[in-house]
This record gives sequence, structure tokens and C-alpha cells, in this order.
Amino acid sequence: MIKVFITALAMTATMTVTAQITQKEIKQNPFGLVYGGAITQNEKGKVNIHPVTYKLNGIDIAANVYTPANYDTTKKYSAIVVAHPNGGIKEQTAGLYAQRLAEAGYITIAADAAYQGASGGLPRHADKPEYRTEDIRGMADFISQFAGVDVNRLGAFGICGGGGYTLKATQTDKRFKAVATLSMFNSGEVRRNGFQNSQLNSIQERLKKASDARMQEAAGGKIIYGGVASITDEEIAKTTTDLYREGYEYYYRTHAHPNSTFLYTLSSLQELISWNAATDMDLLNQPLLMIAGSKADTKYMTDEAFAKATNAKSKELFVIDEATHIQTYWKPDYVLQAINKLVSFYKTNL
Repeated sequence: MIKVFITALAMTATMTVTAQITQKEIKQNPFGLVYGGAITQNEKGKVNIHPVTYKLNGIDIAANVYTPANYDTTKKYSAIVVAHPNGGIKEQTAGLYAQRLAEAGYITIAADAAYQGASGGLPRHADKPEYRTEDIRGMADFISQFAGVDVNRLGAFGICGGGGYTLKATQTDKRFKAVATLSMFNSGEVRRNGFQNSQLNSIQERLKKASDARMQEAAGGKIIYGGVASITDEEIAKTTTDLYREGYEYYYRTHAHPNSTFLYTLSSLQELISWNAATDMDLLNQPLLMIAGSKADTKYMTDEAFAKATNAKSKELFVIDEATHIQTYWKPDYVLQAINKLVSFYKTNL
């Protein structure tokens, strides 16, 4: 049974991304990166990675900055902030895309969300929209001060839940001159209605549980968590939706990392259920690119938000044929298509 804690670039076709990362490879990577083709050492004349920490509202944020080959602090570069998926961390697909974009000449940053990954904040695994949106603004704060960054050429890129939070952050933060998402996941809509509107009849019941969880937290009791803590191969095989079946495989098998978890504080539902990434999309007036797989069972979220971006300076929906949501995280051909499109988009708009 699934265990849930109730207590307690332009790039070429030669780009290589391995489909499965072994635990031995993870341990051998000094930066903890678990994606294929990851940097294992900083070499002169190649893309380099710079682990950094900074403060955001008093919380220590752990991030990786990627600099292009032959990076020169006296020159000026466009920069892109990369927001990771729900349950994800900077060492997984966010890092993969950050590295590939750096290979195309951009300075990029991928940070662990506050309360998650290697970043600070208590209680652990809090997943509140205002925190995740502030994380994106915080990455902009930091990277704008990084040597060589042209603050007038700052782009935003969000994956999955990070895509939804990126839409929300860039609606009001006009430091971002171009906005892109990949396999966008509207966390609030799903927490409210259930995935594919499967929980419409239990909203009030779930809000009651979230309220009780917060009361228990306030009284100094144990933190109540929702989400999947561990899962068996048999349970993965029986999962009917591509998003969750392939997500379990990605996060618990092929690209597992000890800092990555599907857990979230149940009290977070109070904020999530009343939040929606697709509201106020008319405030977004920057160029917008949204990427989704044609077979992604989450594509309806991208379609909804895209249609509401009525004031975007320009907008494009780019569909990767045959791709599912999770496959855009790692599958070489799909990653290559996404990167090529992103590079073209940022080249035009930054």
C-alpha cells in the first residue's frame, strides 16, 4: 500500500541525456546532480556550476548558478531563473534545463524552494503559493547581482508546479522580460478540484483536515503531511495516470535524490485550495512561451492559462508531439526540442 505520512540550444542532436541514473552515479557526482550529462567538474572553457546560498526573508536558500563556456565577468549576459517542479529540487530536471540553457550562452540559476530541498525553513515541506512565488522573485534578486548579468535581459522559466508559480510571479514582477513554462501544473486548481477534476465533492472535507492540521501545528503537535512517502514497484505499475505513474518512476527510481519528496504539509492546503495560477493572466504583458507534450494528461492546465493571457506582448503554445508530462523532464529528443524552442524564444525576446 502507498505509504503517506499522516504524522510526524540552439543545441545539436548530439546532446546526450541518459534515461536512468544509477545510485552509484549519484554518489560520484560531487554536486549531487542526478540528471543525464550533468557536470561532474568545473573545467576551463566549458559550462561551470557554482553552488551558492543567499537569504530570502531570513531563510537560507540553496541554489546552483550555471555560467556559459568561457564566462567573462567583464561581459554582459542574459540570465534565466529556473523554477523546479512540485516535489522536485535543483539537482533534477531544473538543473538539466539550467545547464542546457547555459550551454546556449545564458547565465542560469536553479534554487531549491524555501522549506524544501537543501534550503532552510520550518516546517519542512511547506508548499504554500506565496512562498513558491517569492522564491522566483528571490532568484531574480540574487542573479541580478551576479557578475556579468544584464539586469535588463532577465527571463523566467518554470517547470510543472514551478511553471504555475512562474506565471503568477511574472504577472506582477516586470523585471522578467520573457516568460516560459514547460508542462505547467496549476497546483492550486489540482489541490482544490483534484487531478482532472476528480475530487470536486470533497473540497470542504479536505479544507477541514487542513484546518485541523494547522491547529495541531499551532499547539506544538506533530506536523501532518499529505503526499506519497514511498511506493512499491507494484503500486507504480497499477497507477492509472501517466503523470503520477511516470512521476513515481522519475522521483523514486530513475532520478531519485534524498532531498526530493512528494510530501507537503497538510495545512498548506488552506492556501493552495484558494489559489489559481490561471487567474489574473491579463496582467502578464511580457512575451510568453508555453510548452507541453501532446500526450501530457496535464495539458489542459497549459491550455487554460494560455487562453487567458490576453495581454501578452506575444504568445506561443509549443506542443511536443507524443510527449507526456514527465517525459519532458528527461527524454533526450523531447528535452532537445524544448531547449531549441526556449533558446529561440529567449534570443528573440531578451
